[in-house]
Amino acid sequence: MTQQADLVIRNGQVVDGSGQAAFEADVAIRDGRIIAVGPALVVQAAEEIDAAGQLVTPGFVDIHTHYDGQVTWSNSVTPSSRHGVTTVLMGNCGVGFAPCKAGDRQRLVSLMEGVEDLPEVVLTTGLPWTWESFPDYLDQLEQREYDADIATQIPHAALRVFAMGERAVTREAASAEDRACMAQLAAQAINAGALGFATSRTINHRASDGTPIFTLDAAEEELIAIGRALRDSGRGVLQLVSDFTDIDTELAMLRRIAEQTERPLSLTVMQWHNAPDKWRTVLDWVEDCQRDGLPVKAQVSGRPVGILMGFEASFNPFSYTPTFKSLLALAPEERRAALRDPAVRAHIIEETPEPSDFPGEMLLRSWDLMYPLGEQPDYEPDATQRVSAIAARRGISPAACAYDLMLEQDGQAVLMLPVVNFADGTLNAALDMLRHPHSLYGLGDGGAHLGFLCDASLPTHLLTYWARDRNKGERLALPEVIRGLTHDTADAVGLNDRGLLRPGYRADINIIDFEALTLLPPRIQYDLPANGRRVHQDANGYTATLVNGQVVQRNGQATGLFPGRLVRGPQQIAKSPV
Repeated sequence: MTQQADLVIRNGQVVDGSGQAAFEADVAIRDGRIIAVGPALVVQAAEEIDAAGQLVTPGFVDIHTHYDGQVTWSNSVTPSSRHGVTTVLMGNCGVGFAPCKAGDRQRLVSLMEGVEDLPEVVLTTGLPWTWESFPDYLDQLEQREYDADIATQIPHAALRVFAMGERAVTREAASAEDRACMAQLAAQAINAGALGFATSRTINHRASDGTPIFTLDAAEEELIAIGRALRDSGRGVLQLVSDFTDIDTELAMLRRIAEQTERPLSLTVMQWHNAPDKWRTVLDWVEDCQRDGLPVKAQVSGRPVGILMGFEASFNPFSYTPTFKSLLALAPEERRAALRDPAVRAHIIEETPEPSDFPGEMLLRSWDLMYPLGEQPDYEPDATQRVSAIAARRGISPAACAYDLMLEQDGQAVLMLPVVNFADGTLNAALDMLRHPHSLYGLGDGGAHLGFLCDASLPTHLLTYWARDRNKGERLALPEVIRGLTHDTADAVGLNDRGLLRPGYRADINIIDFEALTLLPPRIQYDLPANGRRVHQDANGYTATLVNGQVVQRNGQATGLFPGRLVRGPQQIAKSPV
């Protein structure tokens, strides 16, 4: 008997998310679910896509994003949805917008502006603020449609402010009453559909006025009280970022939290340049936890993380010079024209930057640490590509060289200033982290750091660089990369209805021309509320991306379909249709 389907993908090289090698097969879809995977399926469908010679993979599941604001005003979860991502998890690092009393809105906006580089005017213009409680926030999101599924975590900073008011901002210790309130609110959020709870313990996270994030030194009993609320609810994950300044004390506390809460915990792990071997200590600790039955994982990145600097980005080596600051009122095209003027160039290069309140100001002129990213982005450049080295070859000053490099690509070229994962000038540490049996691909930060970063393109980088192009060391096997982008991340947060191409699973699927897959250079776009700016990065080679069985991207172009929805709570696969 011939099966009936809505869509069949024919003749593709299926990499199904399990880690097994590619195999040629058809994939049949009905009612948003996969109904069959196999060679030469006898299926009658309303539409067929010939994927001969192309990869067919599950849609990517990105568990570290900050689209908490964007999804309240936009149907497009870009740039992530342009890189094969079909599910995003928001609310990471303890920042977000719910729960929130009306009088606390500015506090959360200021925190998000400072931590994630989301301008206040964008947030105050875009956020509808139709909620107070976390369930109200989810109800608002459930009314909207998207080009990817969205899921949430409850952010610790918002939770703390809701329970403690100004005492949260000044980082007072939570009382027993405060802890009980936060636990009750966390349970309410989990029961309404949040996938977990997230917090931050890094001094790098500050509000726009310089105030450290309100959760920086939250006491162990506060974190355990919230975590136990998740334990008692029977679901939910924990996510955390920390500086690990006193690494032994911090890890001992996190182990006790994992033991007391009995919930899966993931934490950010990077190669910190000021302590380039600390990541090994953290991963050894993760292994010890796993050996003792504690579900602890590391979230890691596959490339340097830092600052992208350009004349239209939030930062560049001349951001605080008087002449450059005088050009900021110009429209982008006018500013580019002015920057090409030899007299303007001479003034800016020679001027001494004025003092600023940006804590990383000194880094912006570290010529030995920055590299041109290039028209074909190179995230593992060698020492000969440092701005200082290029300047020496050209016989000009590093400042003049940096200026000229940023004028390339019609004035939109960027310089990469790595601050983690590149301490020894290679990505070998990142390779070890990616390969670790208890690591998760993460840290893309889609929807955040809008003026100086676009790591939402990490899925494409992992595919093109790690599984195909790297020639400066070992690569990763393609099935391993696909599994890391799909099954492993979905499984880690309880989304067990996606991440594999199997009957009964969601029809979230990518069709990829792997040989043609190309990551394009970052570009500034002005497409946020109040004409807000963000760094955007596109890719070529995604033939089609399907969400819930519907094509949302075809050959790099949006189709205008928005089948993505809010995901409430953990998910299981549906019974395969007959």
